[in-house]
Amino acid sequence: MNHWLENEPKETLVCAIISVISLVLSITGALKNVLPFDIAWVAIILCGIPILVGAFKGVAFERNIKADLLVSLALIASVATKESFAAGEVALIMQIGSLLEDYTSGKAREGIEKLIKISPRTARVIRNGTALEIPVEEVKVGDIISVIAGETVPVDGTILEGETSIDQSVMTGESIPVDKAAGDTVSSGTINQFGTFTMRADSISENSSLQRMVRLAEEAEENKAPIVTAADRWATWLVVIALSCAIVTWIVTGQFMRAVTVLVVFCPCAFILATPTAVLAGIGNAARYGIIVRSGDALERLSKIKRVAFDKTGTLTFGKPQVTASVAVDKAYSDNDILRIAALAEQKSEHPLGKAIWAAYEKKGGKGEDAADFHVIAGQGISAVVDGKTVIAGKEGFMKEQGMDISICSDACKPELDKGATIVYIAVDKSAVGFIALRDTVRDDAKTTIEKLKSTGITPMLLTGDNEQAASAIADNVGIDDVRANLLPEEKMNIIKGYSGGAEPICMIGDGVNDALALTSADAGIAMGGIGSDIAVESADAVLVSDDIKRLPYLFNLMQKVMRKVHVNIIASLIINLTAVVLSAIGILTPVTGALWHNCGSVFVVVNAALLLRLKDE
Repeated sequence: MNHWLENEPKETLVCAIISVISLVLSITGALKNVLPFDIAWVAIILCGIPILVGAFKGVAFERNIKADLLVSLALIASVATKESFAAGEVALIMQIGSLLEDYTSGKAREGIEKLIKISPRTARVIRNGTALEIPVEEVKVGDIISVIAGETVPVDGTILEGETSIDQSVMTGESIPVDKAAGDTVSSGTINQFGTFTMRADSISENSSLQRMVRLAEEAEENKAPIVTAADRWATWLVVIALSCAIVTWIVTGQFMRAVTVLVVFCPCAFILATPTAVLAGIGNAARYGIIVRSGDALERLSKIKRVAFDKTGTLTFGKPQVTASVAVDKAYSDNDILRIAALAEQKSEHPLGKAIWAAYEKKGGKGEDAADFHVIAGQGISAVVDGKTVIAGKEGFMKEQGMDISICSDACKPELDKGATIVYIAVDKSAVGFIALRDTVRDDAKTTIEKLKSTGITPMLLTGDNEQAASAIADNVGIDDVRANLLPEEKMNIIKGYSGGAEPICMIGDGVNDALALTSADAGIAMGGIGSDIAVESADAVLVSDDIKRLPYLFNLMQKVMRKVHVNIIASLIINLTAVVLSAIGILTPVTGALWHNCGSVFVVVNAALLLRLKDE
C-alpha cells in the first residue's frame, strides 16, 4: 500500500486527529444546525483527497490498478448515496492503517537510524604532539587518535595505549561492556566507557564497520520480497473481483447501498499490508542484534534453510593463531621457560606466529626484556640472544637446515599435530629444548551454536580448504559430523550447488574471498561482517556485523516466525474481506459498519506484524 499523504508524519497525524474530531461531531450531530454541510466532509477532504489523487496517478500515469482505486470507488459511492460519515470513516481508517504501517516501519528502522545518528562527526588526531579535532572523513589510515571517556570511537582501529571498557551494544546487541587494552581492536560507533586511550586508525571512515553496516542496512530497506510483488499483483485482481461482486449484488438485490458496502469492505489494504509490515519488522529486529538481512527476498530464503555449511577459519574459529601449548623436552627448562625464551626471541618479529607467541607471554604477565642480535629468516624462523644464549625458533624444515636434531620433540608434539596445530621448535645453543604449538582456536560459542542449530532441525556441515587433520579436530570439537576438507573455492561451490534448490535448502556461512562463490551459489549466504572480506560481505544475503555466530539460531528462528506472520496475515485478511462481502451482500453490514469491520483487518495485520519487534534473543 502506498503512502497516500506525502507530507510529514506529524502533519499526517494532525490531519487524522482533526478528522477524528470531525467524525465524532458528525455522528453526534453537534454542529448539525450550525453548519450548512456535514462536518464529516472535513475527514473526506483531509484523508480522502490524497487517496483520490493516488488512484488517479496510478491509473493515468502508471497504468496500474492499485488499492487506491477501490477505496476511491467506495468513497465516491458513499458520497453519492449521501453517506458522508461512512465516506469520512473509510478515508480516516485507511489513513490510520497507513500511519500504523509508518509506525511499524519506523520501529523497524530504529536500529538502522541509530547507527546513522551515532556515526561520529569528528576525531581527535594527534599530530606533532598536538591533538587536533578534524572531520572524521579526513582521518587517514595510520593516524594516531585519542579517545576520551564517553566518546564514540571514530573509525576502526587498534588500541596502542590505555585500558578501558567499550560499549559495543549498537554493533553486537550485548549489554555488558567489553574490556579492552593495548593490542585490542575497536570498532567505529562503539562507546568508550571510561578513561582515555590512544589508537591507530586501521581504516578510513568510509570503510569502517559502522558505515559498512549502515550501507547494508539501507540496501535492505530498499528491497522487497517477491511475495510482496505477488500481493500487489493479487490486489489488482481483487479490485476487478470487488467490482464484479458489487455489480452482481446490485443486480440481484436491487439495492445500490449493498453494492456500496461491498466496495467498502472489499478493499484489499489489509492483504497488501500483510507482508511488508512483517518483513520490515523482522529486518529491524535482526538489526538490533547486529544482523543485517539485506532484502525481503533473502529473509524469505533464510526462513526455509535446512542445512548450514560453515567455513572453518574465521567462522567457527577466530581466524588467528593462538598458543595452545608450550612444552619443554629438556629437563633444564620448564614449560613456562620455553614460552618465555621463545617470546623474548620473537618480541621484535612481525610474523603472525611470532606475534601470537609474544601475545601469549604477555597474557601470562610476562614483561619485555632485552634480546640481542635479532635476525629474521623470512618465512622460516628467527634467531636472537636471550640470557646470553643463542635461541633459534622455527618450523621443522628450518631447524633441520640449521643442523639441529628435533626428534626429541616427536612424541610430545604428536598430540598437537593431530589437532591440526602448527609447531614452532625452540633450540638453545643448537640443542632442541622444546616447542610451541599454535592453532586457530574455536570460538567459545561455536559448540553451543551447533547444538542449537541441530535442535531446530538444521544440519551443519564443514567446508574448508584446510587439511583433514585440522578440519576434523575443529569438527569434533564443535559437534559437526559432515566434514569436507582440502577444498578449492570451486569445489566448495559445487558441493553447495548439489544442495541448492533441493529438498534441503542450504545456507553458506563464510568470511573470505574464497567463500564468495559458495555464498552466491547457496540458497542463502551469511558473511562474517567484522573480519570478513568485502567480497564475502557483498556476496552474502545477511551479515553478522560483529562475527557473533551465536546469533545464528535466533536469526533462522526469527526468519521462520516472520514468514509465519506473513502467512497468518494474508489468510486473516482474506477471511475478513470475504466474510464482510457476504455480510454486506445480505444486508447485515451497512457502509459505516462495513468500513469498521474491514479496516479492523488492516489494524490487525499491522499490529500482528509489529509484535515481531518484541522478540528477543535470550
